[in-house]
Amino acid sequence: MNIVNGMIPDNNTTVSLRILSTTDVHACLMDYDYYRDQPDPSIGLVRTAALIASARDEVPNTLLVDNGDLIQGTPLGTYAAKKYAAMKQGKGPYVHPAIRVMNAMGYDAATLGNHEFNYGLDMLDDVIAGADFPYVNANVYFDEGLGLEPEECGRNRYKPYVILDKRCLDDAGQAHDIRIGLIGFVPPQIMDWDQANLEGRVKVKDILLSALEWVPKMKEEGADLVVALAHTGFDGKVALTDGNAENAVYPLSLVPGIDALTFSHTHHVFPADRHLLDASFKDESGELLPDIHLEKGTIHGIPAVQAGFGGGHLGVIDLSLQFRQGRWQVVEGTSSVRRLEKEEDAERDT
Repeated sequence: MNIVNGMIPDNNTTVSLRILSTTDVHACLMDYDYYRDQPDPSIGLVRTAALIASARDEVPNTLLVDNGDLIQGTPLGTYAAKKYAAMKQGKGPYVHPAIRVMNAMGYDAATLGNHEFNYGLDMLDDVIAGADFPYVNANVYFDEGLGLEPEECGRNRYKPYVILDKRCLDDAGQAHDIRIGLIGFVPPQIMDWDQANLEGRVKVKDILLSALEWVPKMKEEGADLVVALAHTGFDGKVALTDGNAENAVYPLSLVPGIDALTFSHTHHVFPADRHLLDASFKDESGELLPDIHLEKGTIHGIPAVQAGFGGGHLGVIDLSLQFRQGRWQVVEGTSSVRRLEKEEDAERDT
């Protein structure tokens, strides 16, 4: 599993891996504000693509993921949903425009956000089917009340995780296969927000408990590292004992076996300058919560990133892996966020 051309890597062989993350794109594919009916260079996946290309050029080994809330949020998203409804009436094939863009950009994996469920499960199934990359979610299950066969009751509705065999170059230019596990989560509150679409069809389990169940299985299956694609936000008041938390990143970062976190949902940015950081990362006196390291971009020592919304930011996690005791291990990790240039920035530079 760690062998390339019959050779085992030497101990302390080092590989650098960069994980790039978009999130909460909300159907902002173009750099255009549909509500104001004018261009907006601070948003749009078409412009985030330039950030992605630049970040890819800087290092030999990269992975590109999306953290959900992709297909809803602009008139373009509404139009795509109407086109889907027309397709269901026999008026031709349908591939969601956001998926077309992501296929062209070479995404490696994605997870579901709560707004993916707004248009119903049938449309969501077809959206996922059009992707050239896997979608993962570990905490949405078939509801036992569906009249399913006993062996189907309670099983995952989506792939809980995938393990990708990634060919990576080490610092000396030698190739190695590294097994990267990707797992996804969504807030249990989708059962309230989209009750009409979901009641009686699915149920959603607690994010933290789902992670504690599935991450060890990923390690047993041979994942060298585990990256959680968590469509959930940060709330420093959430404790390990709080069940069905909407924003569960703080306790999720304590789950053994998770090596990196991409998170989302609240449209904030992490890491960020202290004065720009959302209040959820601070205590009542305004001080940064313990175990948050802004310079490294870590939470409880785990590199974590939240890339805003609308394609306006790109999340970057840089991991250093070493081959130790017969397997690849993460020995260091940092995160950062890259922002699309705004008009005033461009004017200042000219």
